[in-house]
Amino acid sequence: MMTCRTRLTILGRVQGVGFRPHVWRIVKNHHLSGFVKNTGEGVVIELQGPDETVAACQKALRQNLPPLARLDSLKQEAIPLQDECDHFEILSSSGKATHAYVPADMASCPNCLHELFEPGNRRYRYPFINCTDCGPRYSITHALPYDRAETSMAAFTLCPSCNDEYHSPESRRFHAEPNACPACGPRLSLTDRFGQALKGDAIAGSLQVLNMGRSIAMKGIGGFHLVCDASKEEAVSRVRGQKKRRDKPLAVMVFNIASAQRLCHISPEEAELLASRERPIVLLRKRHDTDAKLPGVAPELDSLGVMLPYTPQQWLLFHEALGRPEGHAWLEEACDRVWVMTSANPSGEPIVVSNREARERLNQLADVFLLHNRNIVARCDDSVLIQDGKQPLFLRRARGYAPDPLPLASSGPSILALGAQHKNTVCVLRGQEAFVSPHVGDLNHPLNCDAMEASAHHLLELTDITPAAIACDLDLSQSSSRLAEEMARHYRVPLFHIQHHQAHIAAVLAEHGHTSPALGLALDAFGLGEDGKGWGGELMQIHGGHFELLGQLAPLPLPGGLRAMHEPWLMASSLLYALGEEQEAQRRFGQRPAWPAIATQLEKPLQLQNTSSMALWFAAIAGLCGLCDEQRFDNEALQRLEEIAEECAPMLDGWQIKDMQLDLMPVCRQLVALGGKTGEISGIWHATLAAALADWAYHGCAASGIKTVVLSGGCCSNRRLMAALLPRLQEGGITALRAKQLPANDGGISLGQAWIARQRLQAQTKG
Repeated sequence: MMTCRTRLTILGRVQGVGFRPHVWRIVKNHHLSGFVKNTGEGVVIELQGPDETVAACQKALRQNLPPLARLDSLKQEAIPLQDECDHFEILSSSGKATHAYVPADMASCPNCLHELFEPGNRRYRYPFINCTDCGPRYSITHALPYDRAETSMAAFTLCPSCNDEYHSPESRRFHAEPNACPACGPRLSLTDRFGQALKGDAIAGSLQVLNMGRSIAMKGIGGFHLVCDASKEEAVSRVRGQKKRRDKPLAVMVFNIASAQRLCHISPEEAELLASRERPIVLLRKRHDTDAKLPGVAPELDSLGVMLPYTPQQWLLFHEALGRPEGHAWLEEACDRVWVMTSANPSGEPIVVSNREARERLNQLADVFLLHNRNIVARCDDSVLIQDGKQPLFLRRARGYAPDPLPLASSGPSILALGAQHKNTVCVLRGQEAFVSPHVGDLNHPLNCDAMEASAHHLLELTDITPAAIACDLDLSQSSSRLAEEMARHYRVPLFHIQHHQAHIAAVLAEHGHTSPALGLALDAFGLGEDGKGWGGELMQIHGGHFELLGQLAPLPLPGGLRAMHEPWLMASSLLYALGEEQEAQRRFGQRPAWPAIATQLEKPLQLQNTSSMALWFAAIAGLCGLCDEQRFDNEALQRLEEIAEECAPMLDGWQIKDMQLDLMPVCRQLVALGGKTGEISGIWHATLAAALADWAYHGCAASGIKTVVLSGGCCSNRRLMAALLPRLQEGGITALRAKQLPANDGGISLGQAWIARQRLQAQTKG
């Protein structure tokens, strides 16, 4: 049998996930020699021994991966034999990051939970227990390679026992960078709002505060949560008052799936998503008595945002509430304790991450502070998803998912994109990978702008790239655009201003690796168009970085300017005037103090700004239904309109298409005649809109010969609309692409900006 030596270079999620000790154990079983080490390119393995055994070992490595690992590519090459090579070892990391990346933060694994609640274990009830299969990663990492020295755990010196685990390939804590125990690791502390330490066990003290109907600012993995007992109406009301969040639904944390089923209807797919290692917030349909159990948590809505514990200290809070039960059977039993678990930040500001910042910014929000002394390097909010049939869809992509890269169809120059004004994320393209940051938020507050800039620099540090170009929105007034201009000057690189809705469509193309010509339907809120008008309902043709506008929704005037985005009655007034129903508008809205000024504007529509925004058409219908005078949280009108919709057939004469403009006035005229039948109005609107959009797409496909249509924009998160539209497109022989790994809303725009900028930069270079 011949002896050979083979080098394997493995790319993917292979650092910080226990990959090297996993390789060590497999290779030891095959009695081969060589080494494994982390490098800037990923993981490099050299194997030496009989060629058949080397081949068998390679097969085992491909087929057996650690729980958090993902193998994207494996390059194999034969290299010369080495003398005196009789053992296999794990070498120290080397090189800077060219293909490696730090994984996202993950929930506590079953093995760690077993130890957490095992009285004889040295980590019994230790709130920072973790291993290579779970715990913080992204939120504690400064730079790659992912080693303890490059994380906030560098401040904690391992005790002899932890050090032995850390250096033992046979331990599941081998090079688990956050590894710690009560003797050497981070610690919890409970303080009052003045910074005075409260005596006793921090978890027990926290529970006592919650039982009194008070609130806690709890430091977690990627930031602080504001926590209260969700069953106590007064406590929930106080949290709302403290956060100045009058009606926006609050997320809750329940103990397990059995507990969640007491509050919500849960499909098998939703249960799997809830219990996944990413532990997102999942929007679930409430049961009939949920509002009585959780008064004021998500008022007047059919859905509730629910998540399960994902950090040891969250598990410990439930353990304490249940009286510290012994064994592990209790982990499967339902529990009635429900905590409001909302991001700890004053309204409109970024989530708080440091102890000092918490005392300064949360002093008036929380009664006590549950702190720890492990620094959070990168803020990371909770992810939010909905289950659409078999497909989970992102509303917010953050903890558990970001910044895991998305594969791209081809390589190219490195690009930094700074995203949108709302639901901001930033994106870095490196080779054939796209790294989209966790959700930053709306850039209406200076602190959020600071958070966006910090997120951009952190992502550049983790990917170790210098951008060849920078991309941002076409609207130069946006905070992200202003930062993009500064960074382009700093790096002395080109700056590309990308139209908002083109970026929406491009994000989906990039995610799906689609490089052929396509059509795009942008169904979104207000965004600056290339003609200076408010877009949001466009049919486009795309090839590479080139976009051609084929048609738009018929425009509606914007009375009150951008106020109309937040006050649906204004768009309803605009629609009624456009239909010639001035008296009906007067009857419905004439008692409002602002009505005389709005009516004066509507009588001179040519002097008003127009918009093709699909979201504002939805707002107009919601205003007709009287669902909400003012949107008290993002997309409230659209969500309420979707929830009240009845099953209805479309009005087949409800739209017109002329010169590729889609006019929805015919169905609106008939909806006005229905009066107060709000469920029927919403049902007919959704059904007719789906039929109209499909017909519009058919017209575009017939004119262009293209059979692929991209659906993107915030309105594509409307499950009722998509459930009616997608089958119609399929029946017409059209392939529909929609966002799956990123939000369809503005949270995905940074990828689209980066994708277009790369296409245009490459075209300039070739030219």
